[in-house]
Amino acid sequence: MSTGFIVWDVDPVIFTLGPMQVRYYGLLFAMGFLIGYYIVRYFFQKEKAPLAEIDKMALYIILGSIIGARLGHVIFYEPEEYLKDPIQIFMIWKGGLASHGGAIGLAIGLWLYSRKSWNKSVLHIMDRIAVPTALASSFIRLGNLFNSEIYGFQTDLPWGFIFVRDGQTIPHHPTQIYESLGYLIIFIVLFIMYNHRKGIINRGLLVGWLFTLVFVLRFFVEFIKNVQVDFEKNMTLDMGQWLSIPFVMIGILLIIRSKKLGPAPVVAVGSTPKAKK
Repeated sequence: MSTGFIVWDVDPVIFTLGPMQVRYYGLLFAMGFLIGYYIVRYFFQKEKAPLAEIDKMALYIILGSIIGARLGHVIFYEPEEYLKDPIQIFMIWKGGLASHGGAIGLAIGLWLYSRKSWNKSVLHIMDRIAVPTALASSFIRLGNLFNSEIYGFQTDLPWGFIFVRDGQTIPHHPTQIYESLGYLIIFIVLFIMYNHRKGIINRGLLVGWLFTLVFVLRFFVEFIKNVQVDFEKNMTLDMGQWLSIPFVMIGILLIIRSKKLGPAPVVAVGSTPKAKK
């Protein structure tokens, strides 16, 4: 076995203030939202869209993604455990967020927001959010690394990590880093696509590519990742892979359909837009 592995024994808590703990995961999670806010602001400025809408949209994004991620974990991975003690559903600080649920919650949140926004096209809005979502996903996976969780199978590759705080004594694939780097590359690709088209994007194109690339990556990384719950051990494909398939299919359909839909028409503030898709 290679001796070039990395002993990972980083404390997930940055500092403590009385009963409150500040963790790398929470910090990275917040950074994803904060940087995403300024990326969307850049898009709005470029398109001369009303900046006041960003703050309204942010509430839907934060609530939708967090509630969706939590319920996704509860429903898809451990429904029996949470049915025994439903109050645990609200204890998010104990961990248990599912990215597939977060994607569903985010989409629902943006759909609800679009009904009251200056631009009624939910796909137009989702395309702008798709870009920073990929970056936020990269930060969240780094948070998982600091928590020493969601890592892969044993490996003798020189970059294998020994997750000491999770009781490991042998190196494993740092799948958190694989996914984080993959999502970062996807962010760069989507950002370049947006700038190359100068913000004139066929509705559904960017979010279609986001779903396709992110969940194809997730599907294949799952082959070397440890299962999250015991019932997955007897499955041909684990829960993460089964949940990724519909997102990939939806992503491909959105890419194909985007050519037909074309860009959303320019909407003046206070007017009634015609685009409703």
